[in-house]
Amino acid sequence: MKKTKARILVVEDDTALLSGLLDVLVFNGYEVKGVEDGGVGLRVGVDEQFDLILLDVMLPTMDGFSICKEIRKDKPTQGIIIITAKGAEDDIVTGFKAGADDYITKPFSLREVMVRVEAVLRRTGKNLGDEEVHCQGIFFDGKNLNARVEDLSVELTRREMDIIIYLHRHKDRIVAKKELLTEVWHYADADIETRTVDIHILKLRKKIAALIGDTPLVSTIRGAGYRLEEG
Repeated sequence: MKKTKARILVVEDDTALLSGLLDVLVFNGYEVKGVEDGGVGLRVGVDEQFDLILLDVMLPTMDGFSICKEIRKDKPTQGIIIITAKGAEDDIVTGFKAGADDYITKPFSLREVMVRVEAVLRRTGKNLGDEEVHCQGIFFDGKNLNARVEDLSVELTRREMDIIIYLHRHKDRIVAKKELLTEVWHYADADIETRTVDIHILKLRKKIAALIGDTPLVSTIRGAGYRLEEG
């Protein structure tokens, strides 16, 4: 039986870059569709079925962050990668807040594009579970994606919850960044240069601090990785 090709939508207003992305994706066996306008990209992304959507940030009529938020509301499990300018960390953080699964920074190599595309396609719909985790008085609700301490609560992203679940499962040891990239992000090549883990951990710590103050929950072990502190 022939395997169905994954379908990918690319929303990018740079005609040359769009053409290049479509070519490399087709070469690697994907079915693709390209759109150069943000508003059209939103409509196509909502109306049609795609396994993954690549979204540039700066687009005519509607920016990539807004598109990401709208698509995420309609399709909570949709795979989405944000394309942003190199070094624009604020864009990366904003993209994750909007619901993006990952990001690609310009200029990028074809290898990097494929590593990130393949990783998101592998993990789409394959979350670590709807587990409940109790740690340092915090109740992490994997089903409803929030963390609570008495009458205080914060919302968590699926990836933030997956980090907590994975660290809790391996609370007896230090978990390396590469292991998180392999087991939580499903990167086949964990040597790819990315600050995805660092940014997610930083956001997670800020949310935890809103519940329990500066008490450390996820510790960074310099040169080794991360560890969940049971308290």
